[in-house]
Amino acid sequence: MTHDVMHLWHEVVEARDEAKLRDLLDPEAVFESPVVHTPQVGRDITAKYLMAAFSTLNNDSFHYLGRWDGENSAVLEFATEIDGIKINGVDMIWWNDAGKITRFKVMVRPLKAINLLHQKMGAMLMAMSGAS
Repeated sequence: MTHDVMHLWHEVVEARDEAKLRDLLDPEAVFESPVVHTPQVGRDITAKYLMAAFSTLNNDSFHYLGRWDGENSAVLEFATEIDGIKINGVDMIWWNDAGKITRFKVMVRPLKAINLLHQKMGAMLMAMSGAS
């Protein structure tokens, strides 16, 4: 199952396909952001945050560096650069036996990168809310 979920995840990331993303998320999925105090619960808000992250982080320099698999989970280390700031982080992903992502946690370093992402993700989420 790990291979299937991670294969689908990489397809979603590459295509930035919201429909495929929503299909991959469990209805009660939880998203934990490095810049938001409380976990965000539900498919809709999780998809919204992940789509904003795709728009903010997934530029030409974005790439995954490594992967560590657990039972129904994986950790993906990533790197990217935005406005001259090198960003390093991990996506921690858990899924259920049906192959749906149930929890998604992002951790980012260094502090300068977190501050930049807080600003850019906030602007992206505001723009997305205005477009709805």
